[in-house]
Amino acid sequence: MQLWPSSPLAFSLCLTAGLEAQDWTGMRARMVTTQIERRGVKHPGVLAAMREIPRHLFVPEAVRSSAYEDRPLPIGHGQTISQPYIVGSMTELLDVKPGHKVLEIGTGSGYQAAVLCRLAARVFSIEIVEPLARESYARLQTLGCGNVRVRAGDGYLGWPEEAPFDRIILTAAPPEIPQELIRQLKNGGRLIAPVGRQWQDLVVIDKDAAGKVSERVQYPVVFVPMVPGRK
Repeated sequence: MQLWPSSPLAFSLCLTAGLEAQDWTGMRARMVTTQIERRGVKHPGVLAAMREIPRHLFVPEAVRSSAYEDRPLPIGHGQTISQPYIVGSMTELLDVKPGHKVLEIGTGSGYQAAVLCRLAARVFSIEIVEPLARESYARLQTLGCGNVRVRAGDGYLGWPEEAPFDRIILTAAPPEIPQELIRQLKNGGRLIAPVGRQWQDLVVIDKDAAGKVSERVQYPVVFVPMVPGRK
């Protein structure tokens, strides 16, 4: 299954009935200031995107009141939306430029893709859970993320027909970085991923202009496992 949003890139922050009484804008501002900026994230584009994107619309209504708290939240299908700080930190480490083409593995709720769509030229996102891919597509389309494409499929395979990518980000943890994704990373590109089984580290991989790969570990993390597709 492949899904193609068609609306223009412009965020509509219209809220559903009954939610207008909440000060979502103020809650977002406090989230960015207290959870993200004070913990060292400085990238102005990342901070601006996270101040604007309505995170509460990316989580189920039952946990919506907790959308701006400093913790992950369940989004159904055994998946979670990462805590805001991790989203901000990983996005800053990814170092996305305006002309970049980005591959995301693990669409989840679509929140990370929404942040990326404010920074990159094009975003390609793959989700193994088909219902989540459909829901995220609809949500991103409603919010005007016209430069994001969503596909339901196996993230281990990447998106070869659109490769190479300037940046690749994984939001689920493989036991080791899939070599196919490194092959789809452009020379001069960067890949960031949580790696490990029971214990995970956030790993940054850089590929230089000659195609040589270097790796460094940033900090320990906890993500859901990256699940391969069925053969």
